Amino acid sequence: MIKIKNAYFIKSAQNIAHVPPVLYPEVAFLGRSNVGKSTFINLITGRKLARSSATPGKTQLINYFGVGFEDETNKDATFQSYFVDLPGFGYAKVSKSLKDQWEKDLWDFLCHRSAIKLFVHLVDSRHMDLEIDEWVQESLNKICRGDQKILKIYTKCDKITANKRGALSQKNALLMSMNEKIFKPGQGGKQKVLKAIFKGLFYAD
Repeated sequence: MIKIKNAYFIKSAQNIAHVPPVLYPEVAFLGRSNVGKSTFINLITGRKLARSSATPGKTQLINYFGVGFEDETNKDATFQSYFVDLPGFGYAKVSKSLKDQWEKDLWDFLCHRSAIKLFVHLVDSRHMDLEIDEWVQESLNKICRGDQKILKIYTKCDKITANKRGALSQKNALLMSMNEKIFKPGQGGKQKVLKAIFKGLFYAD
């Protein structure tokens, strides 16, 4: 079993020039505004690290968190990482010029931050065919290096039917919800997602 051993806030940065030095492998969480990035990070770590809000566009900076994993099959090893909560794409109650600057800073970071080993693209399971998510996925495919991986994780799975969850599961999709009881064995949930993130950060295929 994979567990989060520790998790804590590091710093917030406006752009790549102000992020922490490269120390550990990093996972970048991204998606459209209001997909639930901050809620996801809090859920997966079991701590209230990221500020979540019902208002789209609340996250405006690159937020760094230190996260240590524990692998019960290899307790002698140390697995330290950075989780990076990024501003959302799309809707935000700000001027177009400010939103454009956010997205420029964001893509500069995603393209040039050498420590990123895993991109986690969060998609709202209720709205899986949005143009903005297709654009994010295509953009990640273009910039993804050979030593990086992309995970697509579907959030808010308690808001869709059991049949839709089953269809996603049959495609080996990663499903996440605040209510773990909705998942059938092996279908999704925190432990399955944690294993996928852990593998993406620390083990190459």
